[in-house]
Amino acid sequence: MTEILEITFKRERRGYYFNPSNIPFQVGEFAIVAAERGEDMGRIAQKGMLTEPKKHRKSLDNVLRKATAEDVKKLQEIRDKEEGIFRTCKAKIDEHELIMKLVDVEYRFDGHKITFYFTADKRIDFRALVKDLAAIYRTRIEMHQIGVREEARRIGGYGCCGLKLCCTTFIEDFDPITTQMAKDQHLILTPTKLSGACGRLMCCLSYEWNLYKEEMKHFPEIGKKITTDKGKAKIERADIFRNLIYISYEEGGEERITLAQYKKLEKEEKKG
Repeated sequence: MTEILEITFKRERRGYYFNPSNIPFQVGEFAIVAAERGEDMGRIAQKGMLTEPKKHRKSLDNVLRKATAEDVKKLQEIRDKEEGIFRTCKAKIDEHELIMKLVDVEYRFDGHKITFYFTADKRIDFRALVKDLAAIYRTRIEMHQIGVREEARRIGGYGCCGLKLCCTTFIEDFDPITTQMAKDQHLILTPTKLSGACGRLMCCLSYEWNLYKEEMKHFPEIGKKITTDKGKAKIERADIFRNLIYISYEEGGEERITLAQYKKLEKEEKKG
């Protein structure tokens, strides 16, 4: 079975590649890979069973060889050039009065393509801009409009947890995140606390959501009215980890009861 390698490029852009020649790579080493009409260079992120890609295996390109010291030096020179290319493109954007924000520039290892990543509120007619850039750099120019979540991935940073942003480490696809996920986990709906670096709801809201939904099936519905020996009360919230239910009484005051106590009250109510 042909080995598959996960390879990362600039700003954690990642891809999967076959290693048909079974070149003995170690995680962290650089590799030259086949790219559209040319070659690219990236770093080995994972190998083995963990690298099984979501997309169809038949569509994967191949790893060509290990990168040499000269290749690594060339890549650094390219990264240095990108700073100047970024400034030039930004100046051209201003010159053409385009309403767009340039986020990043990626100059491919073989020099056959430069990709410009940008954000914009609507579609942009950048044909004149591309013509100018192609005349300056004499290579293929690609403009790639991205969303704010992808922008955060390319810029990088740390979350409120103190760890690197999930989108820069292991998230491949951005799944929809909704406020219902926060509600189901009994989180306070404060935008500043629920938003990530991108300004959107944090991706981690989905990590434990299914667990909460499954566990909440054993608990009463929030807002349900119950009667205890102290009077009528309403279910306010639940703690699925300690099997506790918090209730508030109509006459005032709050109390917490165990899930077992609630089920006993429910059973007695049905009998009565």
